[in-house]
Amino acid sequence: MATLTGLTKSGTSWTPEFVESLNQADCIGCGRCYNVCTRDVFAPEEIDVDDEDEGDYDDDVRMVMSLANADNCIGCGACSKVCSKNCFEHVTVEF
Repeated sequence: MATLTGLTKSGTSWTPEFVESLNQADCIGCGRCYNVCTRDVFAPEEIDVDDEDEGDYDDDVRMVMSLANADNCIGCGACSKVCSKNCFEHVTVEF
């Protein structure tokens, strides 16, 4: 199988890596990925706080990011570059 590749303006080969998953357990809800993504791949989401984490949060819910439109991802990797918690897993596409 072949891997999807493209060319940069200078003619260098480039293989995009598309976001496949986001680890909400590690996400701190900072919104950096949301702000850097121009393709509306992410959306904020409230999740319930686990019993063992209750002391860490003031409310019963916490804000994290979710993959709202993963099919819009163009594979630039900007979300991973700005994420301080390494929450993302990316994959190449084979056809």
